[in-house]
Amino acid sequence: MLLVLPVDLDDDLGRKTGRSTPVIGRDEVEDAAVALATADPEDSDVNVLFQAVHTYDELVADESVEEEVAVAAVTGVDGGDVQANRAVGDEVDTVLAALATGEDVRAIVITDGAQDESVLPVIRSRVPLDGVRRVVVRQAQDLESIYYTMKQVLADPETRGTVLVPLGVLLLIYPFSVIAGILDIPGAVVLGLVSALLGLYTLFRGLGLERAVDSTVEQVRNSLYAGRVTFITYVVALALLVVGSVQGFETLSRVESATGPLRLETEVAVFVHAAVQWAAAAGITSSLGQVTDEYLNDSFHWRYLNAPFYVAAIAIVLYGLSGYFAPPGAGDVLVRLTLQELAMALTVGTLLGVLSTLTFAIAESREEGEEETAKPA
Repeated sequence: MLLVLPVDLDDDLGRKTGRSTPVIGRDEVEDAAVALATADPEDSDVNVLFQAVHTYDELVADESVEEEVAVAAVTGVDGGDVQANRAVGDEVDTVLAALATGEDVRAIVITDGAQDESVLPVIRSRVPLDGVRRVVVRQAQDLESIYYTMKQVLADPETRGTVLVPLGVLLLIYPFSVIAGILDIPGAVVLGLVSALLGLYTLFRGLGLERAVDSTVEQVRNSLYAGRVTFITYVVALALLVVGSVQGFETLSRVESATGPLRLETEVAVFVHAAVQWAAAAGITSSLGQVTDEYLNDSFHWRYLNAPFYVAAIAIVLYGLSGYFAPPGAGDVLVRLTLQELAMALTVGTLLGVLSTLTFAIAESREEGEEETAKPA
């Protein structure tokens, strides 16, 4: 069986004529088309219904079409696309059940534009399609398709931000220039600021940083609402890193004043030697906050305690190396280490990392063994 299926996605037929849908049968569809044309002669769905009747008559008159032909009009709802598509799917099921034929049913869908064609996957999931016919008034060729495409573009938040924001910034150039002229600000400054805004926005969108920013904001919000200790410890750690950086630059400046210009590797050694204690304190603080949250969430493992010891071990090693490579004339500003002291620092750092790993691994294995023993047989 071949089913001619006109689609009215926003239910103009039901809303404007009061008729119940689906409408099944050639005469019934023609009567519905006349009723809709009487209620609203400018409605494009009138053409869809008459086109369906016309297509039905052509297929019946075509001697090469040997199968039975039927026609039925289905409608959606005046709302979102999802609700309308579901309503059309339900009416197609009703039509197929009403036909109750033993033949395989194939459909020819009649629509009035791109918007109604969004329901095609729903119809195709229920009945195979032999074709789709779009009915557009000749004087309005492609007008609805253009309107629907623009509507979809403006409704998409991502596309809206990509297209409209740069356009809005460009449109602000003239009012900014007028304001700048009133305030005796050079026009180059305005153009430079607008160019900088567009450049930053383009980089921001191009690198996908909006997702990272949204994710960070969401994590901060969750940390505040959940009362996580890590939020406080991360703030403290950040402050310690800032203090350490300032301390490193100040120490570097004092060393250069005492010894003269330094080579790059020596400058790095001086900076690290002065700032590593603060960085270690920041790392230990943030790791202890993370361990505390894991314990409060009942997901604590002994191996998590390795983190602060690893940070301390790395700090000891960096302190020893940077102190050993410090310039000779900097003894009054920072602590210079001898080769023996460097060896001791490396040994202490290594032993601290290894012993912490072994200790917490043994503690965790014993705890797991006790849990296995406590389980009922």
